[in-house]
Amino acid sequence: MYDFIVALGLVLVIEGLALAVAPAAVRRSAEAIAHLSDSPLRVAGLIGAVLGLAIVWLIRG
Repeated sequence: MYDFIVALGLVLVIEGLALAVAPAAVRRSAEAIAHLSDSPLRVAGLIGAVLGLAIVWLIRG
């Protein structure tokens, strides 16, 4: 449970920094994502999940 809370905190830090440093770019990205169909979003989500799992597996061994 501790690791999950730390991971959630890191996600919030990264997203907060992105919004603080480049709010216009985040807004443009959100608008572009809104116009995509479901298929590329699913593929991107699966790729992100697999990469995240691989990173955790490599680091935590």
